[in-house]
Amino acid sequence: MLPAHDLALLKTTLGRDLTDVELACFENLWSEHCSYRSTKRLLRTLPTTGSGVLLGPGDDAAIVRFSETCALAVGMESHNHPSYVEPYDGAATGVGGIVRDILSMGARPIALMDPLYFGPLDSEKNRYLVEQIVAGIADYGNGIGVPVVRGELVFDPSYSGNPLVNVVCIGTVDPGRYITARAKRPGSRLVLVGAATGREGLGGASFASRDLAGDRDAADRPDAQVGDPCMEKLLIDAILAMAKTGKVLSCRDLGAAGLAGASSEMAGTFGAVIHADRVHLRETGMTPREIMLAESQERMLVEVAPGDVALMGEIAERHDLAWSDIGEVIDEPRYIVKLRGETVADLPIDLLVGGAPLCAWETSPYSAETPFVRPKAPVKDLALGILAHPDVARKNWVYERYDREVQLRSVSLAHDAAVLRLEDKALVLSCGCNPAQIYLKPFEGTANAVIENASNLACLGAEPLCIVDCLNFASPEHPEIAWQIEQCVLGLGDAARRMGIPVVGGNVSLYNESDEFGTQIKPTPSIGMVGRGEVREWTAPRSGENLVLIGTTLPDFGGSVLDAVTGCGGSAPAMADPAVVAVVRNLVEAGKVTAATDLSRGGLLAALAKIAPRADVTLAGDPLAELFSETCGRFLVAVGDEAALAGTEHRIIGTVGGDALTLRLKDGTVVIAPEEIETALATTARTMRY
Repeated sequence: MLPAHDLALLKTTLGRDLTDVELACFENLWSEHCSYRSTKRLLRTLPTTGSGVLLGPGDDAAIVRFSETCALAVGMESHNHPSYVEPYDGAATGVGGIVRDILSMGARPIALMDPLYFGPLDSEKNRYLVEQIVAGIADYGNGIGVPVVRGELVFDPSYSGNPLVNVVCIGTVDPGRYITARAKRPGSRLVLVGAATGREGLGGASFASRDLAGDRDAADRPDAQVGDPCMEKLLIDAILAMAKTGKVLSCRDLGAAGLAGASSEMAGTFGAVIHADRVHLRETGMTPREIMLAESQERMLVEVAPGDVALMGEIAERHDLAWSDIGEVIDEPRYIVKLRGETVADLPIDLLVGGAPLCAWETSPYSAETPFVRPKAPVKDLALGILAHPDVARKNWVYERYDREVQLRSVSLAHDAAVLRLEDKALVLSCGCNPAQIYLKPFEGTANAVIENASNLACLGAEPLCIVDCLNFASPEHPEIAWQIEQCVLGLGDAARRMGIPVVGGNVSLYNESDEFGTQIKPTPSIGMVGRGEVREWTAPRSGENLVLIGTTLPDFGGSVLDAVTGCGGSAPAMADPAVVAVVRNLVEAGKVTAATDLSRGGLLAALAKIAPRADVTLAGDPLAELFSETCGRFLVAVGDEAALAGTEHRIIGTVGGDALTLRLKDGTVVIAPEEIETALATTARTMRY
């Protein structure tokens, strides 16, 4: 329901009571999910422009130039609350929604990424959520023929009761022929294409703006949206065929707030009249409120000239899709909804769209870092425990569910980033963040998320083109959460400016907390980064090559996997110097290193286990810092001749080869056999019974 102060403001502004349809429109379009009323001021501080940015934030997706003949449509969304209530359908429809955001720009979707965040796997409920969410993403992505080429899995108690399902989609479009979501001229028609409208998802936008309370609120939860990938595939083909005619003036996906959201936001520059009785329905007896606010999936709204309506209908029918001419753009700033000639809503459109009063929440800084307590377990036991942690262990049990080769663009999908062939260049993709570190240092941790994703691209010689983000937090009504949000956005902006990477779009998801489990999620500003480089596959180090460490190692254990395994505490990493990223990228581009990986979760030990499990390594410093620190801005590279690194500050730590991973430490030698590494890395797969 609308807060009392919003309702009082609307009654005063309009000078009357609101109809049922009008109340529902404001409840959804003024919700946090649609209006960003708690974060809009902060988001305006982000760097959003650049020489390659053709269309920045504010549309269904951003448009970024990839070459003279190819542009990328890039978007990122969350589907968190629905994925807890109905994990399979919530995750599947999250994929469907972000794909349609890309499609609405006239772009063909070519790749997906899925950063996912769950509670610990020792809980049967969490294992169920993981299984169902992964299955929903896999079945929908596979069904529409768009590969999931990259992802992230993070496990932390704060996500029990509120998992996060974030999805990135990338599409391709002619730089001169992309479509936008804003209506172009009064007198044009609004045509609804795709699935019939049912009652599911009613109030989905407002539901996404509330915390997940216990079962006592079950009656307030919307009926689950159910995705149909076969219908989505038809819709993709139909909308691209419509776009190819050059006659689509604007296009918008029906997502949050359903037809009311899509049509009012599309027509916001002018105005619109919507005839609810013309909408093709799946159920009889639907009320105007249900027709306008339902969030049924696989629907798109297109604006066309009156003379082109029949052509759009013909294309829809050719693809076995239903369609309806449901309204028109008018030259009066009003949003009008009619049912069989009776007006059921008549609102100032600028009040409905963009008129929500902004919120200014009290902020309260906190300090959560604790003194470091040195673990007493032997180094080998710590090493195997870290490799077995689900944040570090192999994720094949997830990735193998996805058809990652469909569309035949995939070049290299292992290790740091995904490489896809696009024209004669490489499209390189990375995603994720480290919520445990960000919780301890919100500004620095978010900045490091930008640097770490850029590091992933650098290991493949790719230059970042843009960032999209999904800013996931608990309730901003808590002062410490409001401070987290502020610091994270400022940290994101600072790192993006320093590295010259525009933030071109994204999503804000607040109120991610659960009364049922007594949890608030850790701050999770999840990053999606898109880059361009030469086509190259990631290669493993070869026997006899030198293993070299680039970057400075500090005893940063707070928020690390070592901290998760032992509870050791400690300081989280400071913001890294982004200059080292360019150094490594240049080395890779010039062919001076044969392999490169950045050090992130699990530190040097995890990197060695994954890319050089047979090696002889000598480390002179404190063994815990050398092996398990997660200082950002560090790289492990392999070179045949150290001379290739002339002018680059580095440290040779060993050579590739041998029968095991031999770690020569200052207080003794640790030998970890390949089968021990393999057993540890397969722990999560065994837990999930894959």
